[in-house]
Amino acid sequence: MKAFAISSSLAFKSFNFTHTRNRISTPFHSNTLPFLPPIPNPNPNRKIHSSSPIMASSIPPSINSELARSPPAIPMPAPPLTKFNIGLCQLSVTSDKDRNIAHARTAIQDAAAKGAKLVLLPEIWNSPYANDSFPVYAEDIDAGGHASPSTAMLSELARLLKITIVGGSIPERSGDGVYNTCCVFGTDGKLLAKHRKIHLFDIDIPGKITFIESLTLTAGETPTIVDTEVGRIGIGICYDIRFPELAMIYAARGAHLLCYPGAFNMTTGPLHWELLQRSRATDNQLYVATCSPARDNGPGYVAWGHSTLVGPFGEVLATTEHEEAIIIAEIDYSILEQRRTNLPVTKQRRGDLYQLVDLQRLNSH
Repeated sequence: MKAFAISSSLAFKSFNFTHTRNRISTPFHSNTLPFLPPIPNPNPNRKIHSSSPIMASSIPPSINSELARSPPAIPMPAPPLTKFNIGLCQLSVTSDKDRNIAHARTAIQDAAAKGAKLVLLPEIWNSPYANDSFPVYAEDIDAGGHASPSTAMLSELARLLKITIVGGSIPERSGDGVYNTCCVFGTDGKLLAKHRKIHLFDIDIPGKITFIESLTLTAGETPTIVDTEVGRIGIGICYDIRFPELAMIYAARGAHLLCYPGAFNMTTGPLHWELLQRSRATDNQLYVATCSPARDNGPGYVAWGHSTLVGPFGEVLATTEHEEAIIIAEIDYSILEQRRTNLPVTKQRRGDLYQLVDLQRLNSH
């Protein structure tokens, strides 16, 4: 991977990352793993391929891997395009909502100008991350227009710039509830999907951090996967990434990419943020993209930062530190099948021993 800094007329740092055949390099990340080669052949005189008796003999004939998923997994569809650039906009967030919206607009325009066909924003980018703030900054997304200036801006830019936007998340007011909600907009500006954070961030680490989202927020009820012009995307928000079952459901529904806007903190961020991203990518052999707010060391919630793109072998393809930054990185879907051939775990699952049940799909049949 070739990595180099791009100068910007704005206040953002901007970095460009593209695949190369042999290695990965980023200006910040010293522990990046290289692309792994295909599984070595212990006998150079004997070719190994997917239909090899060696591969076939490793799977007991009585096992049906399809039974490990209920309903059976949906084959990953051919994506609308093979290669494209994603833009991760790590933004500073203030108490000035109008400023936050204008700032996000500038960042999205900057990312698109640098070639991003998909732009991902952070969790809660239009509001301080605080229980006191969520109800105050909440918008009626379904009403749209003046009732939701944040999503109106996202819709407008997606249409004008002809890009797909995974709009981070904002507080949403619907009926009597307030939700932590991510909106996905297509290149025509239409709302393609709306994901409400399923797993609320209720934790208590004595002496470190206590945060109870459920004091003000209501949990979402459904997984969200959406077909876009840059592929099939599964959506999670921050704490959702800790639950591998959700990511496995998305993989079983044919996702190419998982997007997690998130705001990990200074306690769990250093320990778990990258680990969880690489785990979800490795478990499911697909891409994982995350986007955090930039760090503000003020008296409120302090985000870890480190927005990242991870490849299907768990390799960190692009990342940054904690300051404001725009990362431009290449996604190449052509390697998904290659990696699944290298490590054919989907064909080796023990359907006779365990099963992941997608209740939403099962109940819709």
